[in-house]
Amino acid sequence: MARARAADTPSVHLLGTGTALPGEPVGNDRLSRRLGIPSAWVETFIGTRTRHFTVDLDSGRVRWSLEDLCTDAADRALADAGTEPSEIGFIVLATATPDALMPTTAALLADRLGIGGAAAYQLQSGCSGAVQAFAVARALLSVSPSGLGLVVGGDVCSKHLDLGQDFRDLPPGALVNYVLFGDGAGAAVVSGTPRPGTRAVLTHLEHRLAGPGLPPGQRVEWFGAADLRAGGVRRPAVTEDYKAVEHRVPELARELRDTLLTVSGWRRESVDYLLPPQLSGRMTEQITSELGRGFEWEPVSCVAETGNNGNALVFLQLDRLLPRLTRAQRALVLAVESSKWIRAGFTVEAPEGAPPAVPQEAPDA
Repeated sequence: MARARAADTPSVHLLGTGTALPGEPVGNDRLSRRLGIPSAWVETFIGTRTRHFTVDLDSGRVRWSLEDLCTDAADRALADAGTEPSEIGFIVLATATPDALMPTTAALLADRLGIGGAAAYQLQSGCSGAVQAFAVARALLSVSPSGLGLVVGGDVCSKHLDLGQDFRDLPPGALVNYVLFGDGAGAAVVSGTPRPGTRAVLTHLEHRLAGPGLPPGQRVEWFGAADLRAGGVRRPAVTEDYKAVEHRVPELARELRDTLLTVSGWRRESVDYLLPPQLSGRMTEQITSELGRGFEWEPVSCVAETGNNGNALVFLQLDRLLPRLTRAQRALVLAVESSKWIRAGFTVEAPEGAPPAVPQEAPDA
């Protein structure tokens, strides 16, 4: 993909967004009691305050599927855009945790929404997946700019967590996955041309592998029957090199920030909002502080309240950004995926006709 937007490649116009989080938020006190670990460890080391799970922590019963969450998010995005499912020409869905390898969650989502005859694409991806999905949507819209598409991202990370084990014996590197991640989904209705009610415009998109020769920072397994029997060794479903993530993500985020500013031709003082990489509450706070040196933008973050729900994160951030975005305002969206070190992001601009910014009143004396 070219670093700069080609003249004949349309921008991605966001017509509506929607998100879905399963159940009530699970706070650190409740999670700590369930896992038998100190709540102070979660607060200090992770900094995430709440998260949402599709699985019931007490019974282990699965209450929602990824398909359920994506359907709820898509319904809300369609309603926000004032669009009927029959108007959608394609679906692009990004996830690292599909309900099954086949049929794809994208195809099941199309069926649930009653979208017949549409193309349904599914991307296997981590935290950069939303950007990948928007990039695929932009390519599809370049063929039919006036058409409509549905971009979706979501993950059910709790499906990989074994709630039956003794958590007191787990090392911090394994335990972190139980307190870091959450479940959720997000969706956006997109077009290649502006329409009445357009919420925002995505312009320059960046998606690059950034870790040649480096070992993966995270690995999520798929176990078939032969995998489970091979060697007689039970492997964890999710492994993460948290120290490598902590070391490399800030550097990749800075590189991505500077690249997006360069390809867009934006001056740093012209950017109003930053949507930083979402990792954990503590790490995101540190990265946001580092990225903001010399900038006066407002950060838009969600991970401390939602947990790290992978492909849903950018949509959750956009849901928080769009009500704030006023005329002539701009935002940078940054995502870093540690699986094989991918940096991905895009620029966001307020659409023509957006309301002007409301001047802040001086506080009363």
